[in-house]
Amino acid sequence: MKIISSTPKKDGFYMPAEFSPHYGCIMIFPERADSWTYGAYAARKAFVKVAEAISESEKLTVCASAKQYENARRMLPERVRVVEMSSNDCWARDYAPTFVTNGKELRGINWGFNAWGGLVDGLYFPWDLDDKMARKLCDLYDIDMYDLSSFILEGGSVHVDGEGTCITTEACLLSKGRNPDLTKVEIENFLCEYLNVNKVIWLENGIFGDETNEHVDNICTFTAPAEVVLAWTDDPSDPQYKPSQRCFEILSQSTDAKGRPFKIHKLHCPAPVLVTEKDCEGLDTMDFKPTRTAGERLAASYVNFYIANNAVVMPIFDDPNDEKAVELLTNLFPTRKIVPVPARDILIGGGNIHCITQQIPLVE
Repeated sequence: MKIISSTPKKDGFYMPAEFSPHYGCIMIFPERADSWTYGAYAARKAFVKVAEAISESEKLTVCASAKQYENARRMLPERVRVVEMSSNDCWARDYAPTFVTNGKELRGINWGFNAWGGLVDGLYFPWDLDDKMARKLCDLYDIDMYDLSSFILEGGSVHVDGEGTCITTEACLLSKGRNPDLTKVEIENFLCEYLNVNKVIWLENGIFGDETNEHVDNICTFTAPAEVVLAWTDDPSDPQYKPSQRCFEILSQSTDAKGRPFKIHKLHCPAPVLVTEKDCEGLDTMDFKPTRTAGERLAASYVNFYIANNAVVMPIFDDPNDEKAVELLTNLFPTRKIVPVPARDILIGGGNIHCITQQIPLVE
């Protein structure tokens, strides 16, 4: 693996949209006992359902610790590649490489990772193993890498359309625990130079209660050029109401990098998903403190889906809105199979299906 001193934009590389063709996908096997209830047994079963659906149409690699390697190999289909790789947790979206391409060659970007806020408001310590995974994965795939480890960014904080447009949130990228010495303009310049985009649309907030400082991948995502889904509620008393309304206003008043207005599809959120006493009893403490509180609202959203080559793997929550969400995504992705996965056991860890996956673009 070679470290490249240039930038993707200078070299003619860009990050494709997630709905573009993939070579494969990366996931990480869960085990952290203060993130996942009751030894992560239920979480692993949910991860396996996601892995089964994705691996039907693209090459999936699952990274597992030495302790969990045999479990992962036993539980996952034979078509899934399992490799031993150490990590602090299992959020592949946020610290696996961001892959860029010129259509013929694949390269990775190693952003800095500090567990969503470092010592300011990060969610765990240490995060050193996670921060090394992008480099290890570039070695595994034998691809060269842009090293931007001095710039803190998670994959879930940005979405691109592959045609010059990026969407992100101010709540996340301007948070004090990431790059406090950089201005909004300087941060935007990094996105333009490394994702090779020409326009960044800044939404103000994401999903209420999202511990990542409100990643964009939980509230809004591209489904096609100039077309997005937006997490929504019609209930004015819901704390999600105003943030979603404001996102709609910003998107309605914006155009993409090619000057096209956005077609916005409202994807109604499930009813609030709350942490229970039983959940809390099944979690280890971290630094002698509980990681969840009974009655706490989790950041449940249908937008946190993964677009595979032949499928859309989406979270469901045993909620009346599940069926409506499936119907909307069926209409938006007519050439892909919609695979609903009960996702509460993933959500309890702090993220969802998109958060535990990282796509690898297809090259010639």
